[in-house]
Amino acid sequence: MGGGTYSTSNRQTRSISKGYATKSKEAIFSSKLHESMKSVNATYRESRDSDEHPNSFPVILTLDVTGSMGDIPHNLIKGDLPKIMGGIIEGGFPDPQLLFLAVGDHKTDRAPLQVGQFESNDEALDMWLERTWLESGGGGNGGESYPLAWMFAGMNTEHDSYLKRGKKGLLITIGDENFHNDYSQNALKEIFGKAERSYTAKEMLESAQELYDVYHIHINHGWRGESEAANWKKLLPENLIIIENMEEVSKTVLDLVKSRTLKEDFTDNVEPIEEKPTITEDEIITPVEEKEEFL
Repeated sequence: MGGGTYSTSNRQTRSISKGYATKSKEAIFSSKLHESMKSVNATYRESRDSDEHPNSFPVILTLDVTGSMGDIPHNLIKGDLPKIMGGIIEGGFPDPQLLFLAVGDHKTDRAPLQVGQFESNDEALDMWLERTWLESGGGGNGGESYPLAWMFAGMNTEHDSYLKRGKKGLLITIGDENFHNDYSQNALKEIFGKAERSYTAKEMLESAQELYDVYHIHINHGWRGESEAANWKKLLPENLIIIENMEEVSKTVLDLVKSRTLKEDFTDNVEPIEEKPTITEDEIITPVEEKEEFL
């Protein structure tokens, strides 16, 4: 995955033809869990270099699709996604490859994790957004299952930015709740198809941090204060960003990208590192048998 380029003009034409700006969420997004986004069917996701994209850089954007957060995917497809992709490219990432994940509540929801593919192409990225099911669940039980995104990123993804250039990707979760801390082996088996043991949120975060700089954007909605962010501050003290409303999301994502590009040259050549070898079957937490790819 990851072929093609992001064309803002083509995207604008398609947006008009599909009515993204005027249609409701129900008219745009999938009405059920799409087969291609089932986490149990995902082996692993790759962000690779190619002649077209010699300096691939992976960005994972994780969307909370519980009841209070369904407007984020809607805002993305209406107009925020072209702003983000354009800003990423202009900000210094020559070959960005974006992967959408969607999270809910593993204690109550039917689809607590949905998984797209790394893409550079504007049409493909819109396709994965459209396939996202806004389950609108969540259990009112004090948290959502954001750490599932960390576990998938740490154990089920691989990218050349790290393997060839020693540079971590970028993983951003977006939500307005606390996170569930404990994930039983049985629950993880149901979600991923395979799990050797139970995990805590901290362990799942640490697995992702081997390959990605991990950030969380916490939305206060202007009326909760910072009470919902207390545990986030303990887990991500330097990488927690608190905003007041959903309209700030795209700008905040772009600010994160820009702050990252100020620090590094993403096209330099360094010797491949050896700390993280190619994923083996034992490392993959989902079944490894061949699955049909959905485009």
